[in-house]
Amino acid sequence: MSERIGIQIHLPEWLTAFERELPGNLVGAKSRMAVAISLSEQNVHHQTGGPFGALVVNEKTGEVVAMAVNRVEPQRCSSAHAEVLALTLAQQRLGTWNLADPSLPALQLVTSCEPCAMCAGAIPWSGVRSVLCGATKADAESAGFDEGDRPLEWVDQLRRRGIMVTTELLRDEAKLVLQQYAKRGQTIYQPSL
Repeated sequence: MSERIGIQIHLPEWLTAFERELPGNLVGAKSRMAVAISLSEQNVHHQTGGPFGALVVNEKTGEVVAMAVNRVEPQRCSSAHAEVLALTLAQQRLGTWNLADPSLPALQLVTSCEPCAMCAGAIPWSGVRSVLCGATKADAESAGFDEGDRPLEWVDQLRRRGIMVTTELLRDEAKLVLQQYAKRGQTIYQPSL
């Protein structure tokens, strides 16, 4: 018996107003990271998912192409991480699976935390040219999250593919969101083996 299943990911309602309030262009790495961290904070505050936020921007101008937050729990979908959703939305909005398409400007992924094993794997296939990260894998794991077996040399692996990576950008601010989420006793989702 074959059953057709449609998958829909719904972003929280507050995200529309959040996006409207942003300036047209996010100039500079710190202003972009501040938005990613704010997304993670708002997701925790509104209890609409985990403490992670991400956006895809035009690397040169800072124009926001897409933004997302972690939706694992509300969507009952283990792959609904902020990075994967932001990349997917950018691809849908730009009408291509390849964000490195020559007709597009260089695009950048900005994430409130270093990517887990799954998200690190999604980055090279997406076509983004650079990545900015806030909190570290160790920060997420200290809060209780299982970040998976990401290669130790993940930054070098991405750089060899021509994807520039900056880590620990506004790390303290990003780490604080993870710590506050854990202190509130909100769900630390991971499979129990």
